[in-house]
Amino acid sequence: MIAAQLAEPDDFESWRTMARAQILAGRRPQDIAWSDGDAASAELFVTAQAPDTADAPGGAVRASRAFLDLARSALLHRDPARLDLLYRLLWRLQQRPRLIEDAADSDVRTLQRLAAQVRRDIHKMRAFVRFRSLEHEDGGERFVAWFEPDHRIERANARFFVDRFGSQRWSILTPRLSLHWDGAALSEGPPASRDALPQDDAAEDLWLGYYRSIFNPARLKVGAMLKEMPRRYWKNLPEARQIPDLIAGAQAREVAMIAGSAPLPDAGQPDSLDAVAAAIATCRRCAIGCNGTRAVAGEGPADARTMMIGEQPGDTEEREARPFVGPAGQLLDSHLAAIGFDRSRAYVTNAVKHFKFKPTGKRRLHQNPTAGEIDHCRWWLDSERALVRPRAILALGASAGRGVLGRTPAIGRERGHAHVLDDGTALWLTAHPSYLLRLDGEARAREEERFRADLQRFVELCG
Repeated sequence: MIAAQLAEPDDFESWRTMARAQILAGRRPQDIAWSDGDAASAELFVTAQAPDTADAPGGAVRASRAFLDLARSALLHRDPARLDLLYRLLWRLQQRPRLIEDAADSDVRTLQRLAAQVRRDIHKMRAFVRFRSLEHEDGGERFVAWFEPDHRIERANARFFVDRFGSQRWSILTPRLSLHWDGAALSEGPPASRDALPQDDAAEDLWLGYYRSIFNPARLKVGAMLKEMPRRYWKNLPEARQIPDLIAGAQAREVAMIAGSAPLPDAGQPDSLDAVAAAIATCRRCAIGCNGTRAVAGEGPADARTMMIGEQPGDTEEREARPFVGPAGQLLDSHLAAIGFDRSRAYVTNAVKHFKFKPTGKRRLHQNPTAGEIDHCRWWLDSERALVRPRAILALGASAGRGVLGRTPAIGRERGHAHVLDDGTALWLTAHPSYLLRLDGEARAREEERFRADLQRFVELCG
């Protein structure tokens, strides 16, 4: 067995050169002991020199771009077994060029896991480095930060900070090395300790005041916050000292925020559907109304005999400012067309007028409104009902049912017959079409048939 040792544990190009030479020399993974420069392991083996490629077997070394991208990240991981893994995968790629696409392969899964952990650590460093001002010996200003990465990401992350803070002089101190930028050139220094970080910063009070002002109690999800900003980073964040008090007072602040928002009109319900649409656009009486999305009012004839109510606008509806125009609305339209009902004859709206969502990358994932949020919005739905005065209402889903009844109905038990409301209006309950979209195969076919039957009986009820 020979040893292959990297001079620096995060030097990808060095690994790539050595691995290529070993492949060309025909050396199997089990014949090489990789090391990343640890002194203890260096005593056990003689460091292998790269073979003379002039005498090595001919042919190119196969390595897909996907593998190289993953390998570049995974090499920065602290797991000492990563070097054996990378070479083993490179060896196997020579026979299976598309191996990296095999998500079931255990080596591929391990590589993806290591790379993902490194990328997350890179993101955390960019998010949680906090600079503090320090008077430099030349009388100028220098900014210093302390960070403890899980992996060897310091050099890989340096360019980000140079690009972001290129006009300032700064240092980032870590237990492995220090990075220093003087405004023109980047240099490295020895390991440092957190004690070297200045304790006071004149700009810190300004930052803390800004942080308090942007902390939105209506959108607080402690679990999600801790997942994105784990407690282990708090000791380096000046704003972390305020988080426990901000969390503890979130409910009171939310109540105060809602109480300070625009009140419902004192003059009673709006006198037109246009007035309802204008009023809900400025409503901030619940957390959904404060999430920055556009309100979506109902649409349809002001004297419609039928009203169709959904849960809330979705991503498509919020962007187009129209109800039921996304996938669920298209499915509803297809079933209405199949039974000969023109949707334009009905007034179509939602129990909740803003889109509640969870941001995930570039997508906004739907979240169900709470009972309290539905009840807050019921005033607007009642206003629409009072103006349209439909003979019959179709409630699509339990949220829509609550918007009308003031309680959450059990759709499975209460669908299939008319409920007469206090004002004589007939209410018909059925499933929300988005429920059907989540099904497939026989289950979807069965539920779509049942849904269409509900629509048919509702149309017959309307006369």
